[in-house]
Amino acid sequence: MLKLIGLSKSFGGVHAVNNCSLEVKEGKITALIGPNGSGKSTLFNLVSGVLEADSGEIEFNNKVITKLAIEKRALLGISRVFQQPRVFSNLTLEENLLLAIGQDDTKFWKSFFGLNSDTKEQLGQVNKALVSVGLDELKKKQATDLSFGQKRLVELSRAMLTKHKLLMLDEPVGGVTPPMRKKIAQILGHIRDSGSTIFLIEHDMNFVLGIADEVFVLDEGKIIAHGTPAQIRKNKKVLEAYLGE
Repeated sequence: MLKLIGLSKSFGGVHAVNNCSLEVKEGKITALIGPNGSGKSTLFNLVSGVLEADSGEIEFNNKVITKLAIEKRALLGISRVFQQPRVFSNLTLEENLLLAIGQDDTKFWKSFFGLNSDTKEQLGQVNKALVSVGLDELKKKQATDLSFGQKRLVELSRAMLTKHKLLMLDEPVGGVTPPMRKKIAQILGHIRDSGSTIFLIEHDMNFVLGIADEVFVLDEGKIIAHGTPAQIRKNKKVLEAYLGE
């Protein structure tokens, strides 16, 4: 589904991403791991269009998207959840997710004021998404009153509601409690089993190796290992990168 071919990006002579090639397969959870400063976030920004590559190509469903703007990549079906939850604090959970369904402000506000004939259907979609992450009983609650972990779940719900073919998750369990980490793992497994493709970066190696189908390891901007979680656990290069041995 997603292919990176010889992708590179430098900042002031420092190779943040250096000739990286990898493939994210449809219907799988593919993880990108690596120590701090290895280039994971830069690579994600290149894929989503936040940054422009110095060289190399990005292909999505056999279409070259290397030069496409962020919004055009989103229209092709690339949905990204950022490291810090981005919710509208002055809106309820339900309103936040209605906004995700609407393709423009006018459509959202018509839904908000009950003037859109599709509102009932949209509310049904929103409720289904909230049920899937266990937040349906809080749908009328202001987003500002949610915990960090709950806001993360709202982000996941919103990503699921957008028309997507690929979900890109930036540290989905960063800063959350162990019970919430377990819950998010279950949700991601359900999303994959429902037919979605997931590409994620995460510092928590144990979390990644517990849910991923394939893992790529990045160090100093280069892919140093690739394989199943079982293979990655035994890879000496990976241990050296993380432990400095």
